[in-house]
Amino acid sequence: MERRVFLLLGASLSLAACATTPPTLGSDGRPLPKVYTISPADERVVSFRLLDSVNTLRAARSLTPLSFDARLNAAAATHSRDMSVQNRPWHFGSDGSSPYVRAQRSGYTGRLVGELISETYETELETLSTWMANPDTRAIIMDPSARLLGFAWFQEPSGKIWWTLMTGA
Repeated sequence: MERRVFLLLGASLSLAACATTPPTLGSDGRPLPKVYTISPADERVVSFRLLDSVNTLRAARSLTPLSFDARLNAAAATHSRDMSVQNRPWHFGSDGSSPYVRAQRSGYTGRLVGELISETYETELETLSTWMANPDTRAIIMDPSARLLGFAWFQEPSGKIWWTLMTGA
């Protein structure tokens, strides 16, 4: 009898250890989002995961794949940090610079197809999904003339991420 109680108690404790804790709920009763933190070790993974996803979307429409351009990456990184400083997502720099000017300053001499920006706590793939859901931003990613991609972000200590994606021809 003692053995059965001991086995039953052990099984109960094992099952209790497997139980997941419920998510923390906000004032609206919905689960609070978890902060997506990009560690320095994950930076290359994040960049190439986005590039692979963009190229998968483009391949589904028989479009040429994009490749990273260091100059567009630099322009995107500059703008992501600047949007954080300004605390607003918009296409103009704190010095009044446009996406075209920022691309030129970074040494890019090709044609800039477009720039996408986002202020979010979401992952790069969630952000890409949001861009693809809007016809205007999807057109920049899926532009048949695009050949190059610049992609960067700046993450604040709070976890907020300022994403910038640029495409060039």
